[in-house]
Amino acid sequence: MLMRTDPFRGLDRLTQQLLGANGTLTGPAAMPMDAYRAGDEYVVAFDLPGVHPDTIDLDIEQNVLTVKAERPRPDEDGAEYQVAERPRGMFSRQLFLGETLDAEHIQANYETGVLTLRIPVAERAKPRKIAISASGDTKQINA
Repeated sequence: MLMRTDPFRGLDRLTQQLLGANGTLTGPAAMPMDAYRAGDEYVVAFDLPGVHPDTIDLDIEQNVLTVKAERPRPDEDGAEYQVAERPRGMFSRQLFLGETLDAEHIQANYETGVLTLRIPVAERAKPRKIAISASGDTKQINA
């Protein structure tokens, strides 16, 4: 299953408050996400408005899913911004996938600025019924 707690979330938020939400040259900006279970799969949605699909990179290594994307800075010579609130540059997020997820069959879709991942629950982690047989006074449980 997905890890529900993120011990670094508070540190990430503090860093963003101190350095700005746009990230810095030394690190990527954060990307908001929703994660929920729908039946036999987990759905994870990342907000990436204005990101071209070719700049999105998904990697899995030792049950760690890394999502990277980039929204470039506009190349408008002589532009004098009055307001610049939209984060630009590199975005990155890591998810630790538990052993109960099937990392081999993740599906990814990018539409209207949202990257949606569907991560199936592994067959061995799905609930199953256990048959009980009885003969006389003894019961035998088979898994």
